Amino acid sequence: MRIFIPATSKAHAGRAVQGASAPVAAAAKRGLMPEGRSAEHGFTLLEMLVALAIFSLAGLALVRLQAVSVRTASDLDARLIAQVTARNLAYERLTDPTPPAKGESEGRIANAGREFRWKQVVTPADDRRLVMVTVMVQAGAGQSPAVVSLMRPAT
Repeated sequence: MRIFIPATSKAHAGRAVQGASAPVAAAAKRGLMPEGRSAEHGFTLLEMLVALAIFSLAGLALVRLQAVSVRTASDLDARLIAQVTARNLAYERLTDPTPPAKGESEGRIANAGREFRWKQVVTPADDRRLVMVTVMVQAGAGQSPAVVSLMRPAT
């Protein structure tokens, strides 16, 4: 980097500051800027700090978005397994030769290495030959249960 040394003659004085703004030209004449530097030749320290701050904020936003995405994927996984468990329980009630007892019952079941709480509600249907079986499986605290309802013969 060449440092501009102010010229002693007027013939060389304008060479370093051609096309520069008035403050830049004045600084170059005093020897405070490299020869021929204008605003397009680089960034100041302040500009670099502002750019770094903006990029760091964007990076933090991306990291936070990734954390939310991982948590959501985990919740969806638990919800999917709860749905599969609810369907399995409902199909057991449908294929059992004896109908389930009317009323409510509950219990715990393990599936895919996780333990779930289930609740079953059996009510008579409008057609007395049928009963409605509703199975609810709770995936976890704060999540809505997986619910499967079906109709099956009452006898």
